[in-house]
This record gives sequence, C-alpha cells and structure tokens, in this order.
Amino acid sequence: MAGSFVSRLGRSHYPNGQLSIASSRYSVPGRQGGFESGDILLTIDGKPVSALSLVQIQRMFKLFWVIFFLAAGSLSAQSPEWPQWGGSNRNFKSEVKGLAGNWPVAGPRQLWSRPLGEGYSAIVGDGDKLFTMYRLGEKEVVIAVDSNTGKTIWEYSYDAPFLEKMNMGNGPGPHSTPLVVANRLFAVGVTGKLLCLDKQTGKALWSRELWKEFKGTFIDTGYACSPIAYRDTVILTVGGAGQAVMAFQQKDGTIAWKKQDFANAPSSPVIINVSGQDQLVVFMAPGPAGLDPLNGALLWSYPHTTQWDLNISTPVWGDDNLLFVSSAYGVGSRVLQLTRVDNRTNIKELWFNNRIRVHKDNAVRVGNLIYASSGDFGPTFFIAVEARTGQIIWQERGLPKASFIYADGKFIILDEDGDLALATASPAGLKFHSRVPLLKNNAWTVPTLIGTKLYIRDRKNMMALELGPGG
Repeated sequence: MAGSFVSRLGRSHYPNGQLSIASSRYSVPGRQGGFESGDILLTIDGKPVSALSLVQIQRMFKLFWVIFFLAAGSLSAQSPEWPQWGGSNRNFKSEVKGLAGNWPVAGPRQLWSRPLGEGYSAIVGDGDKLFTMYRLGEKEVVIAVDSNTGKTIWEYSYDAPFLEKMNMGNGPGPHSTPLVVANRLFAVGVTGKLLCLDKQTGKALWSRELWKEFKGTFIDTGYACSPIAYRDTVILTVGGAGQAVMAFQQKDGTIAWKKQDFANAPSSPVIINVSGQDQLVVFMAPGPAGLDPLNGALLWSYPHTTQWDLNISTPVWGDDNLLFVSSAYGVGSRVLQLTRVDNRTNIKELWFNNRIRVHKDNAVRVGNLIYASSGDFGPTFFIAVEARTGQIIWQERGLPKASFIYADGKFIILDEDGDLALATASPAGLKFHSRVPLLKNNAWTVPTLIGTKLYIRDRKNMMALELGPGG
C-alpha cells in the first residue's frame, strides 16, 4: 500500500509502506563550526528496522539516505543567514545573488528607519527578527526588532554603569555583536556581562560576569569580543591566568573549559579548519593563537604585539591555510601559513608589512586578494593586497575608514562618516557604481545583509534598505 515519510522537514512518498524517522544518533556539519547532532530511528509500517527482513531493509536503504541528506540540507537551509559577527562564516561574505548593479541617485530604497541609541554593536538576523544592542544612560539594552517594519518586538535592559578608569571617549558602546544559536541569543556588554536570552521573548535564561566574576583583563574602552558557538558551547576571550579563553555550556552557562594565560584584546575569534582539525583562532594581546575548541588546549601561538595591547580586527582565514592578522598602532600585517604534520601545527610567516594597518574595521579575502581599509590616525586607503606575498596591488584614496561586506561580486562599503557605497574591484582598482550619504552620526558598525535587504546603523539610528533590482 502507498505510504509517506512525515516529519517537520517535509513529506516524501514511496510505494511499499510508511517510513518514519524518530530517534538514533546522527551528526551533520554545523553552520558555526563543528557539528549539529540529533536522533533518528527508522521504522517501516511501525516496525523497527531491526525487526524487518534483509530484503525489506535493502529496499529501503537507498530511500533512507536520500531522505536523510534532504533533511540535513533542509536543516542547513533553515539556519539564519547572518546569525553572528561577520555573518554565517564570520568572514563578512554573503552567498546572496541578484543584487542591483547600481542605485538611484538618492540611494537604495529605504524600507524603514528608526532611532536606536548609542552603540557600535552590529546587527544579526534570524527569520523576521533582528537583534543588536544599544546604551541608554547607565543601562545597556538588547533589542529584537521586526525586520520588515523596524518596530520593537522586545527589549531586555540591565544596569551597566561604567567601571572606574574606563575611557569611553570614542563611544559608550556596546561594542560586541550578539550571537543567535537555535532559540538562544547570547550578548555581552562593555563591562563584560554575558547574557543568554530566549530569542523569542527576551527572557533571561542565565548570565555570567566576565570581569567581576572571573577578573578578566580590564580594557579601558570596554569589552568588545563577539561570542562564537562551537557544538554545545559558547566561547569568548576573557584574559588572565588559566582563563584567557573560556567556553560556557549554552544550556545553562556552566563552564565547559577555561585555558591559557594570555591578556585579552578587543578582537573576536574565528573557527578555522587546518587539514581536518577544527581550530579556534583568538587574537589576544600578545598575538594570534590557535586552540582546540573542544578543550582549550594550545595548538600554536605567534607574536604580534601593539601599543596598548589593541589587536582589534578579526583574523582572516583562507582555504589555502593562510591566516591574515593586522593591527594599527604602529605595527602592521602578517600572513601565517599553518600546516599539520604528525598531529602538530607548524607555523611559517610568509610576510610582514607595516604599511598595511587595519585598525578597528574588518578585512575580507576574495580569491587571492585581501581587501581592507588601512590606516592608523593619518591618511586612510582602501587597499588590495596579494595574500601570499603581501604586495599591495592598489590603494584607493578618498575613503575615510570603512567597514564592508562582499556579496554577488560587489563590495558594500559603509565609511565612518555615514556614506554607503557600492563598488567592484579589478586589478586596476576599485570602481564605485554608487555612493550616497545616509547616516549622520559616527558609523563604525559593519553592515548586515540578509537576502537582498541591507541593515545599517550608526551611534543613534538604524536603517533597512532594499538592494535588489528596482531597489
């Protein structure tokens, strides 16, 4: 008799009975490093597979795997498009296609705009909700916004008075960007308060104090690291003896592990894979280091120190096992080649260039080139650098410091003065297709792209734009 496979992922018909999947272990690649796991039990007409004949099992074997991989693909497709700092892969790149090649003179179509409040926290999104943070007086606020209208869905506020000796002259924060994992939202404020909230309601599930409770490295401009997920943990840099990096269980905030002795820096970590091994790369005060994200064990480290211990920009990883790190404050950039031999990670510095100085903004690698806004406190250039050699291919003048993302072969650039630009790169340089002033206040926050909708903010306001054809 005819039957069907039914689950929350969909329905598939087959001719010989009813197939259902319930509970046994499975593991599929996760969106944020590591693997997502769950349970599967295969039954036919209500009978466990173990109770069926060999012929029946063989008949259903191919169908089961087709369904399994369709389910795994569906799980991946349902993951948020921009769930964390830097997007799904923390590389500031989107797989979205179909963006307009230029904009009207007045700029892309504005969907909505709203006041928000102080802060540099970037915007993350999941379905019809956006999440970010802002400051109001002595309180910090985590906010969920309707992505279609800009209206507030919920807010969670908490007391966060500045600590003694904090220097917030460049802005009161928050600096860190929230992280979406399943139904949980993780957020950290400038005083190191880590929150886990229910994504749907904003209800606090648990919290930890990275500075007050663990005595993490004090950074006078405020805590800035954006959390990262690995399997069932959320990981942050903290700083201090035996706790430079800490992993907390996502479900209840208990400590999964804490390791290493580095002093902290404002940069955010990334997960990379070196010849089959997942590694957590942290950019601490002494320089970059690679840790085992399962237990915090040190795999490698390399010196890269700056004045005031301010390594800020996020490291950039390439599929050719090249790691780019960059800082301002008189230092520069280097590329490290990582290889694994006999379960040991080896490091080779391919180049160092003190003319390439990414300060607080991000860098993006496309093909063999690394693009970034380079400059300390003098002139700033948008540059293209050959990843393997460090050769500066070109420098574009006329842009203030800027953060940017890459999608559909285009750069979407937001400079600190609030001008938004659409550009493409070639060996000859950067070609601007559109450029328009949109934001009025200090705009240090990297844009967020979800589908063809772009979300931007400055220290006071938040805006949604349509970048698709006709936008």
